[in-house]
Amino acid sequence: MNDGGQRSFGPLGTTLVIIPTYNEAENIKPIVARVRESVPEAHVLVADDNSPDGTGKLADELAADDDHVKVLHRQGKEGLGAAYLAGFRWGLDNGYGVLVEMDADGSHQPEELPRLLTALKGADLVLGSRWVPGGRVVNWPKSREFLSRGGSTYSRLMLDVPLRDVTGGYRAFRRETLEGLGMDEVASQGYCFQVDLAWRAVKAGFHVVEVPITFVERELGDSKMSRDIVAEALWRVTSWGLGSRVSKALGKER
Repeated sequence: MNDGGQRSFGPLGTTLVIIPTYNEAENIKPIVARVRESVPEAHVLVADDNSPDGTGKLADELAADDDHVKVLHRQGKEGLGAAYLAGFRWGLDNGYGVLVEMDADGSHQPEELPRLLTALKGADLVLGSRWVPGGRVVNWPKSREFLSRGGSTYSRLMLDVPLRDVTGGYRAFRRETLEGLGMDEVASQGYCFQVDLAWRAVKAGFHVVEVPITFVERELGDSKMSRDIVAEALWRVTSWGLGSRVSKALGKER
C-alpha cells in the first residue's frame, strides 16, 4: 500500500461497474441484480464480447428495463484486458468518476462493493484482496489457491510492489487514476492485465489500498483460466521485472 500521507482526495462522482462477459448467460441477470441492490446509485456497463450463448441479448433486455444498466457490444473475444480497457474508455468518455472491475460469475460479491467505495474516499485505487488479513477464498482447490498466491508473491517480489494481492480483479479506480496510468500503452491480456495496472499505479505514486474480500468460486458457467493465461503472466512479469532492474542499474527510471 502506498502512503497517502496528508493528501486530500476529492469527491468520488458517479460509479460505473464494468462487467466483462463471454458466455455468461446463466450469470448476467443475477449479478446485475445484486449490483443494483447493493449500490443502487451505481451504473452498470456490461461489456460483452459477442457471446454466442446470447449474453449480449440478455444484457440488452436488462438495459431496456433499467436506465442504470448500459451495454457495450464488442466484435469478438479479445481477452479480459481488452474488454476492461474498452469499458474504462467508455466510462471516462461518459463522465464517470469511479470505475469498478467486477467478474460476471459472482466470485466478486457485489455486497462487498460499498466497502471498496468507502475506502476509495481516501485512496486513488482500491484492490479487493484475498490475501490480506480478513480476506479468503471459498470452494477453491488447494492447487488453484497455490497458483494464485504464488502468482501474487512472484509478481510482488519481481516488480517490487508492496501489495499482497497483485492478480485480483475486484478493483475500484478514481477516473484520475486511470487517466494517469497510460492505458494506451497497456498490451497485456488475461489476468496479467491486473498485475500490469497495479504495477503502473504503484510506479506512478498513486495511493493504493487493499480491502479484504471473500472470493467465491463460480457455480455456473466455465472458468476462463487457461495455461496460456498463466504462461503470458509469467513471461510478462519476468520481462517487466528484469527490464526494470536493468534500467535501474543503468541509472534510468523505467
